[in-house]
Amino acid sequence: MLALESATVRFGKRTALDAVDLEVADHEIVCVLGPSGSGKSTLLRAVAGLQPLDGGRVLLDGQDQGAVPVHRRGVGLMFQDHQLFPHRDVAANVAFGLRMRGVPRAERDDRAGELLDMVGLPGAGRRAVAALSGGEQQRVALARALAPRPKLLMLDEPLGQLDRSLRERLVVELRSLFGRLGTTVLAVTHDQGEAFALADRVVVMRDGRITQTGSPLEVWQRPASAFVARFLGFDNVVEASVGGGAADTVWGKVPVPDGSPEGRCDLLVRPAGVRIGAPDTGLRCTVGVRTFRGHHVTVLLYPDDGPALEAECTLRDTPVEGAVVGVEFDPSETVVLPPADRL
Repeated sequence: MLALESATVRFGKRTALDAVDLEVADHEIVCVLGPSGSGKSTLLRAVAGLQPLDGGRVLLDGQDQGAVPVHRRGVGLMFQDHQLFPHRDVAANVAFGLRMRGVPRAERDDRAGELLDMVGLPGAGRRAVAALSGGEQQRVALARALAPRPKLLMLDEPLGQLDRSLRERLVVELRSLFGRLGTTVLAVTHDQGEAFALADRVVVMRDGRITQTGSPLEVWQRPASAFVARFLGFDNVVEASVGGGAADTVWGKVPVPDGSPEGRCDLLVRPAGVRIGAPDTGLRCTVGVRTFRGHHVTVLLYPDDGPALEAECTLRDTPVEGAVVGVEFDPSETVVLPPADRL
């Protein structure tokens, strides 16, 4: 449905999109991840026609959109600040796009009621926007974006202003809703948990370029670089050299999976692969801060030499702060990454 071919956007001397190639298939949900300034929102605005390209093309259903104005592209766009009309009630907000297209009132009312049911706000049509909670306003904004039946729905940090528990609940509802409607979605977010819960495919951006694309599981299990690994929240990344089934690191010898490429690399050790034992086994560390994460505890470990390590423990097996422990590494939880100068 959507294809970007060498899409380039420049702001003065800064290149916000650097010859980006991306395709989104019918009924696919693609989430673009990246830190602030990575180009993800510029990409969305370029697809919508809100940001002119300095090079390359945007195609929808195979048609070049270069000369097509925003309102004729057939895409829906939903921002994180909702941008609802405070002087209109909920139904009028949902039906606004239909009204602009000259849809008869009875049909507008039916469509608004249908969508409010879908987003979990049945009977809310006559409510004032100001009387809604943040989560309810988000649902109204979504219903408004879906009302004209866009060929492509684009979401810009759609849940960014909501608290975490509400975001986690809504993202599950969104994926279910898009699946029922068969909606094609391109969303941008900086929250990897949100992206991984929503997306069929994740795209990671840095400095205007795509650094990795794949299913959520592929990206999580095999980050393409130290940058992607750290962006996903993995802090146990160090320079290393692989040979003989192990990596030489500042933490000593760390076993790596069979078949790992040899030579210089960056090495990721997931917290689940940091195994805590008796002080006389493996790497000697002192236990630092412990953070409870619900079903497990994250423990910060300080070796006698080298950077801190993050480990995961069950509640029962969590050592006390200040304790001296030994650390061994599980090769199934290590990932050999290309060194930064090869990227």
